[in-house]
Amino acid sequence: MDAVRAAVLAIVLILWTLLLLPLQLFSVIVGLRLQRLIPRLYHRGNCWLLGLKVRRIGASPAAAPTLYVANHASYLDILVLSTLLDASFVAKAEVAGWPLFGVLAKSVNTIFVERRASRSGGQRDQMRTRLEEGRSLILFPEGTSSDGNRVLPFNSTFFSLAELSVNGTPLSVQPISVAYTRYNHLPMSRRERPYLAWYGDMGLAGHLWDLLCRGPATVEVYFHAPLELGDGDSRKRLAKRCESLVTGGVSDLLSGRRSHLAVEAA
Repeated sequence: MDAVRAAVLAIVLILWTLLLLPLQLFSVIVGLRLQRLIPRLYHRGNCWLLGLKVRRIGASPAAAPTLYVANHASYLDILVLSTLLDASFVAKAEVAGWPLFGVLAKSVNTIFVERRASRSGGQRDQMRTRLEEGRSLILFPEGTSSDGNRVLPFNSTFFSLAELSVNGTPLSVQPISVAYTRYNHLPMSRRERPYLAWYGDMGLAGHLWDLLCRGPATVEVYFHAPLELGDGDSRKRLAKRCESLVTGGVSDLLSGRRSHLAVEAA
């Protein structure tokens, strides 16, 4: 029965994509404002079809342009954050060549970056241009995905963006903690979390099919208060501050200590 349900969901997801993807690509080519609305509608629909309930807590998203930095456990993070934010993602260059996912990423104006130091200057300029256009960016500074039970060390490289002023204003950096907390309406265990997390050498198609066979889940997204690079501060220190906040937020969400987060938000 699970396989039949998964097959039906897969067909509906494909039809949903075929319905909105051409309209999104046309909006990008023509330059319609619709290109910023369709992705949120598309990803909200995906979350609903997958039975993924998104719960936002904490501070409100900062006004654009903002650099959002979040922990990364799964391709589902893209869906989740897209339902909450009007922002472009920063992704590793390999994603552009992935079947279907690469096309979807390009359709929402994702910025693809290479790890070669020789390309870092041009990539930083591309991100700065996007920010000066009034767009926010979403960055996963771990550089890879985890098993969802922990946060990996943050790479400070792209925190250099925080050293820039955008149209004469210091750039806000807002840390975000993402935690998958419930599965089949019950608290999710460490063993169950990889049902949603995608990391290591997991195959994408197999993981997605397995996900379609499973029950509903809840993801909680905690927005920490925005930060700025202060006088005498450095991008490495800012990266550590964000890493500490995100790690603490994920730990609190996974352990159920939400009252602490509510106090911080106040």
